[in-house]
Amino acid sequence: MNNFVRICVLSLVVGLVVAAPAFAQGTGGGSSPLIEFSGAFGAAFVCVGSAFGIGRLASSAVESMARQPEVAGNIQTAMIIAAALIEGFTFFALIICLQQNPWSG
Repeated sequence: MNNFVRICVLSLVVGLVVAAPAFAQGTGGGSSPLIEFSGAFGAAFVCVGSAFGIGRLASSAVESMARQPEVAGNIQTAMIIAAALIEGFTFFALIICLQQNPWSG
């Protein structure tokens, strides 16, 4: 098994282990526990996905810089802009996911 599959399986196992206490909590405002859990689960997927994307971006950029050192500055600038866009989308998605969470305020 490659590392990506191992990380996915580990994330699934951790999510299922955490699911039991999440479903056991009382519903504060009359909403179902499934809706409360889905926001946290979505936020976890957003974080894992963005970390994977930024890791792939950095890996490709460093490999490109090693192959063509003369354009390293342009590649680094493009990498930083792309990483900032990924982070911006991640924060937006986290806000949307955590709006369903009753513990967020």
